[in-house]
Amino acid sequence: MTEEMKDQKFLESLVRTIVSHPEDVSSTRTIDERGVLLTLKINQEDMGYVIGKRGQTAKSIRTLLKIIGAQNNARVNLKIEEPEGSTRRPRRESSDEISTDAVDDLKI
Repeated sequence: MTEEMKDQKFLESLVRTIVSHPEDVSSTRTIDERGVLLTLKINQEDMGYVIGKRGQTAKSIRTLLKIIGAQNNARVNLKIEEPEGSTRRPRRESSDEISTDAVDDLKI
């Protein structure tokens, strides 16, 4: 395994430990002028595990990849590919918007 591929192997092994369908985990590695881009592909059912509550798991994975990249003098970025057929939940409105809408509905 070359020094450059350590980040990709690390990503795949880490993600396989937290998902329910480890056989579906794969990644591609591309290099351009901005650095290394790792594109992660996972099973649709595992998106919640990899993203985590409020994106904390994905943020942590990105932080670890940046550390590995820094050891090799490279900027490593992570893109999590959205599986085909997945549907995103709409973002919840802030509490200010909800309370304003509720008051408007009362027509007071």
